[in-house]
Amino acid sequence: MRVDVPDEWPRTPAEAAALQDELRPLVRAENPAPPRFSTAAGIDSAYAEDGTVATAAVVLDLTTMETVETAVAQGISTFPYVPGLLAFRELPATVAALGKLTGTPDLLVCDAQGIAHPRRFGLACHIGLLTGIPTIGVAKSVWGEYEPPGPRRGDVSDIRIDGEVVGRALRTRDEVKPLFVSVGHLIDLDTACAQVLALTQGFRQPETTRRADHLCRAALRAATAG
Repeated sequence: MRVDVPDEWPRTPAEAAALQDELRPLVRAENPAPPRFSTAAGIDSAYAEDGTVATAAVVLDLTTMETVETAVAQGISTFPYVPGLLAFRELPATVAALGKLTGTPDLLVCDAQGIAHPRRFGLACHIGLLTGIPTIGVAKSVWGEYEPPGPRRGDVSDIRIDGEVVGRALRTRDEVKPLFVSVGHLIDLDTACAQVLALTQGFRQPETTRRADHLCRAALRAATAG
């Protein structure tokens, strides 16, 4: 699939924050017309202490939930660990993995934040802009404030930063801690939550994320063996 890879990535936290501020106005929290999703790719990364990062992309058929394609990329992350800028530790391997896919999925689901982010520009936003594909951020932790949603699968509550609604806490299993869903690019929040709920089948995490997580961890073990 096509990914618009930049000539170079930011080298310092100041450069990375400036790039987030520059790109943020380009994010569109609206659906393609009409929103038709036949395939979705989950994206996840795993790290080792030496900076090795492995990223996996796993494409699912949304009708059968069968895996139709996978891709993995590894690299060494040299960008420092800075809250709010973690995307820049993952982006090179992420775009490399996506670039290995022979087909183009209709939807991307990132194990990361979208606009529910201090600068309203998490990894899911960056990937959405680089690919031009509807992208969702689905995180296990949250920036901002929210009231716990109801206890049943499908219950939601708003996530707010400085009073602005930036995402939703979504209960994907009864009585289980919610996930935190936000727009990455080219999708609205209602549709993003509906797609995440459809992808969760008996587990807290979407099936896209579960399979990408398993694959990237296996790839990291292989890359660091010995």
